[in-house]
Parts: sequence; C-alpha cells; structure tokens
Amino acid sequence: MDNMIKKIEHFMELGGIKKDILFLVIGGISLIISLFDLIPLPFDAAWAAILLCGVPILMEAIIGLITAFDIKADVLVSLALIASVCIGEDFAAGEVAFIMQLGALLEDLTVAKARAGIEKLVHLTPQTARVIIDGTEKIIPAQQVKVGDVIRVLPGETVAVDGIILSGQTSVNQAVMTGESLPVDKSAGDEVSSGTVNQFGAFEMRAAKVGEDSSIQRMIKLVQSADAGKAKIVGLADRWATWIVVIALSAAGLTWAFTGEIIRAVTILVVFCPCALVLATPTAIMAAIGNSTKHGFLVREGDALERLSAVTKITFDKTGTLTYGTPQVTAVKSVSKFTEEEVYAFAAAAEQLSEHPLGKAILRCYGKKPAACDHFKMDPGEGVSATVDGKLVKAGNLKLLKGITLSKTLAREAGKYLMEGSTVTYVAIDGILAGYIVLSDTVREESRDMVAALERIGVQPVLLTGDNQNAARTIADQLGIRQVYAGCLPEDKLRHIGAYQENGDTVCMIGDGINDAPALKKANVGIAMGGVGSDIAVDAADIALVDDEIRELPHLLSLSKRMMTTIKVNLTFSMGLNFLAIALAITGLLGPVIGALVHNAGSVLVILNSALLLNWKKK
Repeated sequence: MDNMIKKIEHFMELGGIKKDILFLVIGGISLIISLFDLIPLPFDAAWAAILLCGVPILMEAIIGLITAFDIKADVLVSLALIASVCIGEDFAAGEVAFIMQLGALLEDLTVAKARAGIEKLVHLTPQTARVIIDGTEKIIPAQQVKVGDVIRVLPGETVAVDGIILSGQTSVNQAVMTGESLPVDKSAGDEVSSGTVNQFGAFEMRAAKVGEDSSIQRMIKLVQSADAGKAKIVGLADRWATWIVVIALSAAGLTWAFTGEIIRAVTILVVFCPCALVLATPTAIMAAIGNSTKHGFLVREGDALERLSAVTKITFDKTGTLTYGTPQVTAVKSVSKFTEEEVYAFAAAAEQLSEHPLGKAILRCYGKKPAACDHFKMDPGEGVSATVDGKLVKAGNLKLLKGITLSKTLAREAGKYLMEGSTVTYVAIDGILAGYIVLSDTVREESRDMVAALERIGVQPVLLTGDNQNAARTIADQLGIRQVYAGCLPEDKLRHIGAYQENGDTVCMIGDGINDAPALKKANVGIAMGGVGSDIAVDAADIALVDDEIRELPHLLSLSKRMMTTIKVNLTFSMGLNFLAIALAITGLLGPVIGALVHNAGSVLVILNSALLLNWKKK
C-alpha cells in the first residue's frame, strides 16, 4: 500500500504547473464539446475533464484518508464528483473537477509569483569555480570546492564561495548580500562572500565557507523555509474545513431524505466544498511573503507574519541595528600649533598601514590619499607610530603617549566624548600632543523616521544595549526612544523581553550580533540584520533583513496587519457564500452545474483578493 501511494504521489508531482495547465486546456475543450455536442462520440466528452482534472483530486483524498485520516476539501469534492457521475450528471462532474483544478492552479501561480520575488534575491548562485591546483587553473562545479582550495576570480565573475583574498586588488559588488549600491574595494586579507560580483581586478582567494555554509546558500535555506503551512491560522481553517465536511454530508443526507430529490443533495455537496475557506489563508500569507521580499525581508515562515501583526513592543539592539556598526570620525580637535586638518592628515598618514579597525576608520574617513610614511610600527593595544614628512607621528591611546600628560581641560573634554560611548585617538607629533580624533558609531539616517513611524502604528520602541547609560541615552534621545535599558548582557535582554511578555505584550526583537541570538529566539518574533548580522543571529531569527534598510520595518508591520485583515475577509466571505449557496441548493433554486460555478467563483475571488497583497503598500 505504501509503495502504491508513493507511486501515485510521484505521478501527481510530474510536470507541476505545466502539467496542470495542459490538463485544464484538454478538460476545458472537452467540456465545450460536451456542452454543445460538437463531435459525436460514443461517450460524453466531459469524461476527459473528469479523468484529467478529477482523478488527481480523488487521489489526494484517498492518500489523505489512508495515511492520516485527513478529512479536507478533497474528500467532499470527491463525494460530489462520484455522486454527480452516479446520477448521470457527467457535465456537472467534469465542470466541478475543471473549476477545482483551475482554483488550485491560480493558487499555485499566486504562490509561484510570491516565491519568485524571494528567488530573485538568491538566483545568482555561481555554478563553477576556477580552482588553482599545482599552479594550474581548473574549472570545476562550485559545489565541489573544498575549504582551503585556492580560487581565481576574474573580472565580471561571481564569487563561488566565501573566502579570504590572498593576492590581487579589486572592487566587489556586494549588493546581493548587503544592499550596498557602490562596489567595495578589496585587497589581500579582505573577506569576500559567495554571490557577490567581482567588478574590476582579478584576484586569488582561499575558500573558507563552502556548500551550505556559504553566504548565498544560507540565504537560499531561508527561502526554502518560507512555508505558509506552518501558520497557526492555517490549522484553524483546516479544522473548520473538517467540520464543514460533516455538516455538508448531514445537510445532503437530510435534504435527500425529506425531498426525495438526490440532485439537491448532490448540489449541496458541490457548493459546500470548503475550498475558498482552505485557500483563504495560505494564499494571503504567501502573497504577503512575496511583498515583504520586495522590501528586503526574507520571511522564514508565515507564522512569523501572523505573530508580527500582534506586536506591541519592538526591542532594538543599538550597534549595527539603529547605528551603522562601523566607527566614523565625528570630531577632530587640535591642542597645538597644528591645525585640525593637519592633525587629521598626519594621523591618516601614520595609520595607512594599520590593520586596526580604528586606524582603518581614520584612513577611510579622511577620504584623501595620505602622505607617504616610513618606519611604520604597530604596538598592539596601544597604537601606531611612523615618520611622516620627517616628523615622528604617534596615534593611539594614552599608553602610547608615554611622558605626555593631559591638562584638566583636555581630560574633561575627552572624557565627555568617552562618556557618550565614543573612542578617542590621541595624536602626538615629535613628542608633543598635537590633538585628538573622536570616533563613534553613527546613527543610521533612517532610524529616527523609522522609530516615529512605528509609534504612529501603535508599536512602542525599546532600546536594549550593552553600552553604558550615557551612550545609550545619547542615541535614544537622538531617535526619540523613551524606554532605554543600558549595560545589558545577553541574559539581561532575555529578562527584559520575558518581563514584557509576562505583562501581556507581544515582543519583536531586532539585532545583529551573536549576543543577540538568545533574545531573537526568546522574542515572539526575531528579526536579524542579514547584511551585517552574524550567522548565528540570522539562524536564530524568524525574519532576516537582507539589505539592513530598517526604514522598511514599519511597512513590514503594517503589511502583517493587512495580511490578517485579508485573511479574516477571505474567511468571512467564503463562509457566507457557502451558507448562501447551500440554502439555495436545499430549496432547489441552484442545480449542480450553476452551483459549481458559484462555489468556485468564490475560490477565485478569494485568491484574487489575496493576490492584492503582492503589491500592497500603506499610503
């Protein structure tokens, strides 16, 4: 029995949408021939529609009953088909089968269109890689690349796996992973991600993450897990469908018993199929997932959107979420004869060979080609020193500036920046303190408008950060966030989220780092910053924001609420139509053929209503 079921399931999966379209075309032509008796045949032409469109429905019903005693719409449809054939209503049976398959095809097309938007984000998976073996270049399938292999990437090619550049300089388009519109310069020691595109120079790299561990494959796994069937409200609709099957059978039996007209009983079975009810939820969820993808979100399951619609509080990590997560030069101060521009120029020149993130940040923010430097030296944990234009330049913390003391005024000024969470790099020239450079993580430009938009739709933002109270309050004041919890360790974030949940709030957590993973799991809905976030954070979240554009967050929340409204409208409409149709069928005003048209027109309208979510945007 199990082997037979597997063979049936394999047959039903062949061809997918193309097979369904072919069967529908043949079935539609056969119904036209049957209706107008165009071709004399020894049998009713409607049987082509019954066999091609109705047999798959019967198979689904049989498999569901045998494997799990699953009473769904297919069971009632099958009964309607069998009853129609038994009383000689071949055309009605063919029409029921045809329109049921048409409704299923429309659902598949809606889902396919929704998924197509997601797949566009990850459709750049490279197929081959140029591996260097014993000095010889060999092109192999990308899935055969192993960790440690040396790969050559030419201009215009897509990076096959994650890795680290060994030699060469280039610019890489990382839009598929980070949303950055401009290419990023890369050289030896820099990391590159699979799916990104090499734009200019050739380079060689060592593979670090391959196969399913690579960045692009991780995104694909998110796509494949976008399953509307996991939504709780789908289960609710299924339970209703089961009861409707029981009610329909009872109504058909009683009508036949009291009126003696089996055609009325058959019509009841035809019009009371709960197809529109079953279609109401998954089509809306998948359309909403498709919409969210266009705005940079990868939704792992429809249940996440259902839960998101009830969110009352959103807790934010600060660094990399509300801020860019990379240090920027925010102030340059001179305390000597050198101007601020000269202090900045000397520091950039001294830092140009530094591997330290702060040194790289100073050089990046300087934005000009620095002067040449000699005798470069890096002191771990302190800073760098170098000779620039014949002058000894030191840039780093106070440990590097041995023998130099700060005045009380300077110490107070620098201390103010430190209290706000900034970092201070002191610059000394020929043994004299010349000035200092302030670096800090800057707020994303869109963060303030995003926070205001959240409050307008009734969701309260909360800041949970590991920074000190002053630094947290400074950022919160800039953004207009009133509830702030500073100095939070991972367990502190869990405690705060748990307290909100015990208070009756539905909480959404947004973070990017490994330390945010527990909170992302604890929250009712977890959203990870997919571009800058860690692998662990993304895996722990329900939703990933691929391009880190948090300005789209209010749209996602509004979309989730709109999705739930659409589902409720679909359910109400489908139930109302079913009860109206059964009342007309009991009184004899609706026959099997017209009943099938009315019933399945309801299914089509439900699907079309759900499809409106694909391009919905709040005005």
